[in-house]
Amino acid sequence: MPDDISSPRASSRPQMTAAERSATINLAGIFGLRMMGMFIILPVFAFYAETIPGGDNRLLIGMALGIYGLTQALLQVPFGWASDRYGRKSLIYIGLIIFAIGSFVAAWAPTIFWVVIGRTLQGVGAISGVVIALAADLTRPEVRTRAMAVIGITIGATFALSLMAGPVLKNWIGVPGIFMLTGMLALVALAVVRYRVPEPQKVSHGRRVEMRDFNKVLMDPHLLRLNIGILSLHAILMALFVQVPFDLRAAGLAAESHWQVYLPVLVGSVLLMMPAIRRIDQPRYGRWMFSGAIVVLLLAQALLMFSQQNLIWLVVALLVFFTAFNLLEATLPALVSKQAPVELKGTATGVYSSLQFLGAFIGAAAGGALAQYWGEMTVFGFCLGLSLIWLIASLTAPRERGSEARTETGD
Repeated sequence: MPDDISSPRASSRPQMTAAERSATINLAGIFGLRMMGMFIILPVFAFYAETIPGGDNRLLIGMALGIYGLTQALLQVPFGWASDRYGRKSLIYIGLIIFAIGSFVAAWAPTIFWVVIGRTLQGVGAISGVVIALAADLTRPEVRTRAMAVIGITIGATFALSLMAGPVLKNWIGVPGIFMLTGMLALVALAVVRYRVPEPQKVSHGRRVEMRDFNKVLMDPHLLRLNIGILSLHAILMALFVQVPFDLRAAGLAAESHWQVYLPVLVGSVLLMMPAIRRIDQPRYGRWMFSGAIVVLLLAQALLMFSQQNLIWLVVALLVFFTAFNLLEATLPALVSKQAPVELKGTATGVYSSLQFLGAFIGAAAGGALAQYWGEMTVFGFCLGLSLIWLIASLTAPRERGSEARTETGD
């Protein structure tokens, strides 16, 4: 029987301690900052690029958006391995410093080429997987799913805030100012990690992670489908934002007014997905609700494909898309945390985060190339194809590891 909030069983579920809540909230903030570095320029960068040398090429726009994801993808696993051996917080310090340097380079950049260099450096600070692993270290198994859900929800909230704040900040401080702001926030985050996040009591310092361990994580059938999912989800997101801003402008909405679409769409999508997020973690409903969310994602691509220059249908399609996106984005980190081997959580979350950012690179680069050389319809066709691949992978997935999943969800 599914849990009910009023039942004795639900009310007796273990609660987070004050230390667990504090660590979760602060780490979610750090994770959100990293994702903001990718998200906040999505609604404004394509138009900004038109004003600087070399920025009139959609492929280069896609590369500037996506190179952040490529360097993140390449370095998430090494950062995860290093954190398993040398400690989480030291790796987070290094990543935040490099991210800040890259932000300042992108703020200064006089051409699109230098923006690409700055975005590359931003991505070198590949700490997302380490943050997830540290959150797992600092929370008990019976409350860990909730901690990971907080991080997942923070990603969605960061995305929503970025889409709404990006156009406003562009008018106030310009895109270079946005890059400068993210760099300064990274420096503030250093102090948060130092003073607000405790050292984990039990970590795997000194354990040498072998290649067979990496292969175990990479080829695990449970984790494999989740990794396919996060790659597809972020590839779709980035590909869409190579094209969607231009579609909104073509539909008659000026760039500085795009927040008027993003705000109601994102608020509406959160309201629509909230009833589902309480049940998607329950064995009786979760598997089919998860696959159903992918079906909704697929439907959104079909709607976007036929909504060009029609503002009402664009808004409807974006509402459908973000409802599915927010639900899936909030759920995937918790599922990865549950399914990862305990002794290899840093490696597993590193693989997951690598594929998340690799998806961002693939989506931005492919979206830019398709829009530049084959037209906007091919961008949406690409996204629809990725949704279909993920749906097939989800429907053929084995059932969750029962005992571990039940322990962590409290079922």
